[in-house]
Amino acid sequence: SKMKKPLIGITLDSQESGNYSKFPWYAIRENYLNCVYEFGAIPFPLFHNLETINEFSKKLDGLLITGGNFDINPKLYNESTSKKLIFKKERTDFELKLFKKFLKLNKPVLGICGGEQLINVACGGSLIQNLNKKNSFIKHEQTNPRNEVSHSILIKKKTHLFKIIKTNKISVNSAHHQAVKKLGKNLIVSATSQDNVVEAIEHVNHPWCIGVQWHPEFLITKFDILLIKNFISFASK
Repeated sequence: SKMKKPLIGITLDSQESGNYSKFPWYAIRENYLNCVYEFGAIPFPLFHNLETINEFSKKLDGLLITGGNFDINPKLYNESTSKKLIFKKERTDFELKLFKKFLKLNKPVLGICGGEQLINVACGGSLIQNLNKKNSFIKHEQTNPRNEVSHSILIKKKTHLFKIIKTNKISVNSAHHQAVKKLGKNLIVSATSQDNVVEAIEHVNHPWCIGVQWHPEFLITKFDILLIKNFISFASK
């Protein structure tokens, strides 16, 4: 019998109003959904309603936490806000609760960009609020198009990420102004860029929980494909 396709929950971005509608709306970049479907899973967009968490997390086989043009409130890691950051309280509250539920259920979680940062904060870690020339010599907000790579990262041996990607240096795209600072509980760093910015983290007590700072959903390299495929094949189990 043909295996049932896994159902992957994908978190949405939200806006109160403006541009698309005068009323609140959700948004998702197409390739977040397409990359999951392309490798044999069904993407299931998750709207920010805390009441759905128990029901949906039972039905879903995996969770993809997406990025977005906003920041996690530094209050959540006991820091004051350095400068004008954009918060989305409902989205962050929803994702924190949802992630913790998936952690309990041992179901696979892939955090992408802001999704990696969410995993770190959910586990009690903190963030660099603004990457600048002081803490980094690489342009982490790349100037070339997002669907091209811009810098290399080093993957640590003996990590889950290394097992999946099977090499210790790859090139990635980059579109972020924050990064992991203090690691959350039970997390390890699995990759860094050459300026020592954290590029990937993983949970040591969970069978498949990985956060990456780049955007593998663009499927630029064979390594992006390996990561998405591995996530989905684990969700099919």
